[in-house]
Amino acid sequence: MILKLKDGEVKIELFNDIAPKHVERIKKLADEGLYDNVVFHRVIDGFMAQTGDVKFGNSSSKDFDLNKAGMGASNLPDLPAEFNDLPHEKGTVSMARSSDPNSANSQFFICFEPAPFLDRQYTVFGKVIEGMEYVDKIKRGKGSNGSVTDPDKIISFRSS
Repeated sequence: MILKLKDGEVKIELFNDIAPKHVERIKKLADEGLYDNVVFHRVIDGFMAQTGDVKFGNSSSKDFDLNKAGMGASNLPDLPAEFNDLPHEKGTVSMARSSDPNSANSQFFICFEPAPFLDRQYTVFGKVIEGMEYVDKIKRGKGSNGSVTDPDKIISFRSS
């Protein structure tokens, strides 16, 4: 997959053999253009950048609401967890969810640094293999929850 950011292109390898339902969902939403213009609503320095709220996080949509970004999802049903043994390390791409392990839908995050406390509790479905330097330039949020005012956004996200 190619994730276009303001500073450059990020190539992401997907792990279809380990998280097939999550990979299928990400590819479907991406190839329908639903991630285009979606903001990185939660970005915590030394931890991760979260995006993918296709309902409230799309800056070009009539439903865009930065105060609600992170609360929305796609119109598709939530996914059952596909937890695995892949570690959350720099460049890991993993699905965001609520406290319900089977609530992943459209939101995902990219780790800036190792986060072993997330291992086997969130579905890892991919890894940045090129362009991590562009992920590292995503605007960070303020405060403990990492909410971002005037956030960076996905320019486009497509299967390569």
